[in-house]
Amino acid sequence: MHRPLGRTGLTVSAIGYGAVKIGRNQAVKYPRPFDLPDEAEAARVLNAVLDCGITHIDTAPAYGLSEERIGRALAHRRPEFVLSTKVGEEFVEGVSRFDFSAASIRRSVHRSLARLRTDVLDLVLIHSHGDDRAILEETDAVATLLDLRWRGLVRGIGLSGKTLAGAERALDWADAIMVEYSLDDRTHAAVMEEAHRRGVAVLVKKGLGSGRLPAEAALEFVLANSHVTSVVVGGLNVEHLRSNVATAERIAA
Repeated sequence: MHRPLGRTGLTVSAIGYGAVKIGRNQAVKYPRPFDLPDEAEAARVLNAVLDCGITHIDTAPAYGLSEERIGRALAHRRPEFVLSTKVGEEFVEGVSRFDFSAASIRRSVHRSLARLRTDVLDLVLIHSHGDDRAILEETDAVATLLDLRWRGLVRGIGLSGKTLAGAERALDWADAIMVEYSLDDRTHAAVMEEAHRRGVAVLVKKGLGSGRLPAEAALEFVLANSHVTSVVVGGLNVEHLRSNVATAERIAA
């Protein structure tokens, strides 16, 4: 079950893999604590993600070791998946730090290219700290991403935001928006419809309520919405990932 990633010319599986748990376990919004996998286990999980049919992997500099581990484990399989990462947030010594200046965003993209061992990033999203409008209207973030896309270092750009106003504003320039949408939170339903109408991809985060919602029912709800491009689901349990893919395939049928 693959869907077009907006206007980028790329397609992605309806289930994407959120790679935070392979790289960071501090200050994360999950109901239960977890241990970070070692290098070998992280590589096993990442390869299993591709083997079960997931073709979208989402990461970020703020996800600790995630980018580097993806690069080491999957560089030899790079043509098999669409890779999205982010700019604006770093997680250093247990604290998130935000910088949306042009210089910082350029450094971040070049560092991600090196860590991920790739020549181009398929999608780069602004990693919002919550004040989406201020980021979009008062910083160089959007102009810098537009330039990086023009230069060919990035195929698509967008916003992983926190607010409805931010998502609405991003539709003017973005190839994709990443929004929260679940059985418990339908705040972005209208902007998702408008994004779809404009050819902007809609990536859903926290579709399972950060692990608090029953996976099957939560995925059925999200993927029944034809405006959704892909729902990003994390985790370290390969069997759960396979079950999620099976649920998506059943909905598609």
